[in-house]
Amino acid sequence: MAAQGIQARFNCKFGAFELSVDLNLPGSGLTALFGHSGCGKTTLLRCMAGLQAADGIMCVNGDEWQTEYGSRPVHQRPLAYVFQETSLFPHLSVKRNLMYGYKRIPQSERQITFDQAVAWLGLTHLLGRMPEKLSGGERQRVAIARALLTSPRLLLLDEPLSALDQNSKQEIMPYLEALRDKLAIPMLYVSHSTAEVARLADHIVMMDGGQVVAEGPLQQIMARTDQPFGLEEDAGVILDATISERDAQWHLCRADFAGGNLWLRADGGLPIGQKIRLQVLARDISLALSEQTDQSIQNLLPATVDEIASDVSPGTSMVRLLAGQTPFLSRLTTRAVHTLAIKPGQQVWMQVKSVAIVD
Repeated sequence: MAAQGIQARFNCKFGAFELSVDLNLPGSGLTALFGHSGCGKTTLLRCMAGLQAADGIMCVNGDEWQTEYGSRPVHQRPLAYVFQETSLFPHLSVKRNLMYGYKRIPQSERQITFDQAVAWLGLTHLLGRMPEKLSGGERQRVAIARALLTSPRLLLLDEPLSALDQNSKQEIMPYLEALRDKLAIPMLYVSHSTAEVARLADHIVMMDGGQVVAEGPLQQIMARTDQPFGLEEDAGVILDATISERDAQWHLCRADFAGGNLWLRADGGLPIGQKIRLQVLARDISLALSEQTDQSIQNLLPATVDEIASDVSPGTSMVRLLAGQTPFLSRLTTRAVHTLAIKPGQQVWMQVKSVAIVD
């Protein structure tokens, strides 16, 4: 029996461009295909879908779509593909656009109901509208719901937010997060936006020149000292945390994560028990050899130095730390590392200046 998860292996040329990948991806959650324009991420997605003819292997949770002996055509692959442009039928209402694919799926094969898709994408009040009366974000939500109503076993999203303005992107993000958490089917999401990836992805495939340069769980990849993202000033880690306490007097809330807790501004009235995703930048963490309580930084965490590496900029170093088993990055001057004699295995105190909520 074929293994669970997504197996994708392609080694082929398209003119002067060569795609060479061998991936074993999770069979659930959201995997981001990330990289600069022209790196091959859309080509890879099209090969997975069967839209681009290519020799290789494609298997989704035990279902073989392509082997060395043959390949299923696109219409026989149980997938849904969401493009940058929504391509809604302009002469059909939102409801009729949604029903177009849904009514073609036998009732016994429907994994997602009409009401579920409408609720998940917040479309109840839009069902009677025509596409021309929708905002860009609303049209994309309809396109995603229409894709889900075909009950796919794999959802492919090719830069679905790239054609939207910033307000529309912020409008649709919570719906994508909800789908990531609710759907049992895997999602592959093409993007060159670090902000989108940091907020949405569970797993990441970093591509360059048609090849995979880094791949793994998002939090592990972002915590690498060699920075495959090339983020430089935006280098940092992503944490999953839970709101555990609120301080009404100082407008703060405490977020607990595996390895400690962090205080942050209580913007938006986050309730106790709310799960959130945090971003802590390397530039916002300084280190001390002992606990310093007579200073302004409120987040002080004991940690162990795990690794020290040269940074992208001359004269700076990237220090990887562990608070429990949770990794952090701290960008320091190489002089500071030398002066404090920081070395792997050493116990230090992290002083965390600011924390951003990205989820």
